[in-house]
Amino acid sequence: MDRILVTGGTGYIGSHTVVELQQAGYPVVIIDNLSNSNRDVLDGIERITGIRPDFVEGDCTDIETLRKLFADYPGIKGIINFAASKAVGESMQKPILYYRNNLNTLMNLLDLMAPNDVKGIVFSSSCTVYGEPDENPVTEQSPIKKATSPYGNTKQISEEIITDVINAGAPFKSVILRYFNPVGAHPSAEIGELPNGVPQNLIPYLTQTAIGIRKELSVFGDDYDTPDGSCIRDYINVVDLAKAHVLAVKRMLEDKSEAKIEIFNLGTGNGVSVLELIDTFEEATGVKVPHKIVGRRAGDIEKVWANPTYANEVLGWKATSTLEDTMCSAWAWQCRLRERGIM
Repeated sequence: MDRILVTGGTGYIGSHTVVELQQAGYPVVIIDNLSNSNRDVLDGIERITGIRPDFVEGDCTDIETLRKLFADYPGIKGIINFAASKAVGESMQKPILYYRNNLNTLMNLLDLMAPNDVKGIVFSSSCTVYGEPDENPVTEQSPIKKATSPYGNTKQISEEIITDVINAGAPFKSVILRYFNPVGAHPSAEIGELPNGVPQNLIPYLTQTAIGIRKELSVFGDDYDTPDGSCIRDYINVVDLAKAHVLAVKRMLEDKSEAKIEIFNLGTGNGVSVLELIDTFEEATGVKVPHKIVGRRAGDIEKVWANPTYANEVLGWKATSTLEDTMCSAWAWQCRLRERGIM
């Protein structure tokens, strides 16, 4: 089968996608600069699949590094791009980092696709492109609103860059996947979400608090226009999410795309508040999470969840995991890290 390049492939979503690709028979090469992950992830992937993916430690913002990768690994026909900084809060404090990393990486990849006969790129986008939506759930036709954070803006700009490049006649396709909120871990507890340093995302901070690494979890705001005052999101199991990438790659490489650019929302269709999520974790695991209400966080959207009908019907994908099972998988991963003396 055709070789797939997975940028950011030792990261959270990337590693789970590599597992699904390898289990579907695709040979994979990963490039990652390990800025928010580590090499041990490769061991977890190998334990799950029996295959150790090819790995290049390198930064995708350096086009010469990518040129060498394509020379060293001929026959790459598809790219899945996860190489991006991804935290809303951090992007408000470090906008240049986000613009430089997220946009330069994408432009370098697009530059090298045609010369290397790459047939398509799956782009890791986000529901943040919808900004604060007028109504929920959002569909792929919902208006693109002004981004509320530099992170969200990099996703909007990236989608525009892909569209402009392909409309200018580029000989490849793209599937843009707009994620809602990925959570959980692989059911084997061999891989999961383990950011370097203090977590910027909710679930790893929650599980680290539950196990006693962090003192308490901050809930940013309880005065939003939602039933319990906390923000509402669409939490999707990371393995379900990873499987969508395999379908997207297969769709492009087998020339089954209906257009040169296709866009799909990936979510469950259910909105869950932060406080509801904490309750679900506690009920599913029997473990309490010390938490406190603090002020709103700049860049946060009040409420957003998906209408995933288009992905269900056209991509042939559906989220199937329950939130309870997903919370248990996140906790099992945290406990495995403790067993290994990592966290």
